[in-house]
Amino acid sequence: MSELITIGEPLVVFASTEPNVSVEDSINFNKGIGGAELNVAIGTRRLNHSVSYIGAVGADPQGEFIKKQINLKQIDTNYLYESTKYMTGYQMKQLVNHGDPKVYNFRKNSAASHIRPDQIPSLDLKNTRFAHLTGILPATSPDALTTCLFLAKKANQDHITLTFDPNLRPALWKSKEKMISTINHLASLANIILPGQSEGKILTGSDDPDKIADFYLKNEQTQAVFVKVGSKGSFVKAKGQEGYFVPGFKVNQVIDTVGAGDGYALGVITALLENESYKEAAKRGNAIGAMQVQVRGDNDGYPTKDKLKNFYAEYGVEV
Repeated sequence: MSELITIGEPLVVFASTEPNVSVEDSINFNKGIGGAELNVAIGTRRLNHSVSYIGAVGADPQGEFIKKQINLKQIDTNYLYESTKYMTGYQMKQLVNHGDPKVYNFRKNSAASHIRPDQIPSLDLKNTRFAHLTGILPATSPDALTTCLFLAKKANQDHITLTFDPNLRPALWKSKEKMISTINHLASLANIILPGQSEGKILTGSDDPDKIADFYLKNEQTQAVFVKVGSKGSFVKAKGQEGYFVPGFKVNQVIDTVGAGDGYALGVITALLENESYKEAAKRGNAIGAMQVQVRGDNDGYPTKDKLKNFYAEYGVEV
């Protein structure tokens, strides 16, 4: 089995190639793959760590495209299932010169939203060190939530470090109250939680990074909380210790923010896989997030080890 396992909804991404034109008026698109957990898998593999990905696609051209692309990236697809009943989810994304593009998801009744625990009963986590979840897939259906809980509890039982990124998508939930209660329940099973500051405000009632961290460190399972605070970097607090800020990396231009949070997550995960400290993990997360916002594409900015080393060198930061 791989060092990291994650579960999510793989998406085909149709990204407009026409700057600042609305999606409905765009004619030309590039085709790629994305989805929060798949982004993490791609970036983790790019840094030479083995990854297994659990998900589902439809028996359709988009599903075939996803399978081929994931295999090309050398990610284990033994748990990537094909449904003959449900379609592959996809996304259409606006092209902008800076900031947040408009994104439209077409994922209702997608194959991944119907993934069930009985599809992965023989899940082998023997050599797995980390499992990663986000709050997106659990929001898509009761089946998906049950499956994510199954993986989380199995990770706990097998003493595998579970990381959790809330990755809030309010539009996918029936109510704000349901979203908050479910996300916080999933967080209670995680060893490491990776909320954004604005997410923390919704989930805990405070936008103070220290208070957000304390809210989650009350969980028996949780050992550390990494709060993303945008261009300022991130705040880290481990159980029984004082919290601290790790500064971010100033970039000349923010071209596209999609994938930055996933870049932060994979930075933290890969650093910890390499037995680095929480501080070093946050630094790598900040770095990869900064690299990602400078490019278009959901995961095109994620570096190889050499590119990460060069990025640090540009900023005069020791590796």
